[in-house]
Amino acid sequence: MGLWHKGTALAATCILATALSWPAQAQDAQPDPWPSLVSDVFHDKPIKDGVGVIGLDAPVRAEDAALVPMKLSILLPPDDPRKVKSITLVIDENPAPVAAVFEIGPKARISTISTRVRVNQYTNVHAVAELSDGSLYAVMRYVKAAGGCSAPAAKNLDEANSNLGQMKFRELADADANLAPPLKEGVFMMKHPNNSGLQMDQITHLYVPARYVDSLRISQGEDLILAVTGGISISEDPNFRFSFAPNGAREVHAEAKDTSGASFRGEWPVHPTM
Repeated sequence: MGLWHKGTALAATCILATALSWPAQAQDAQPDPWPSLVSDVFHDKPIKDGVGVIGLDAPVRAEDAALVPMKLSILLPPDDPRKVKSITLVIDENPAPVAAVFEIGPKARISTISTRVRVNQYTNVHAVAELSDGSLYAVMRYVKAAGGCSAPAAKNLDEANSNLGQMKFRELADADANLAPPLKEGVFMMKHPNNSGLQMDQITHLYVPARYVDSLRISQGEDLILAVTGGISISEDPNFRFSFAPNGAREVHAEAKDTSGASFRGEWPVHPTM
């Protein structure tokens, strides 16, 4: 599934951003966008209640609308023969609602994925899991936050460009030592402003052109762990934390591309599993 409204025109997104200044009652009067998103993003496929299949943890009220933590959990019971192929994270009221599509490596045994997103106004957030049999399951959380997509970048342009594309991967302690072999937990970090196209340069008062990481693949050896198709809602300096099953490979490597056509690559040794 591709991103909905990927690369939307700046003028259109600016119009949507003005909703931040509308009175609360005017925002409440707006129609629910979810039925249209089901049609546009999921092609009107039936979506079932995802309780017991997929979990979504999100704050009720965000401390920083430009850095809202989201945690996805795969909850399929062990005796279910199906697997989760992908998870689509949808921030319903954002200018580009599809924040990311997470493709899960068939051998990765991922159980959790965490990241940080921008939230533009009070909104429902949906996590939609596609299973190996093609069925869709969704859960929803309501998040109170505003202005995340238009919030100024934390770094100035020169600083951001000097570190552009730098990557790090950290292998943490076992995520679940009770499994055989135990799941590992990894954190991928990348320096990139992920400009949304809604942010204004505080000196020139001009809008900063959209430029964001739209493709990321993290693998161990030849096996995919996680692939991310991203949009403007992923926060500055993308960060993904996930559990995964080691396959004995000696390295983890990542490949990323952004909307300007730039490519980035990193590689890191991993500790063998005993």
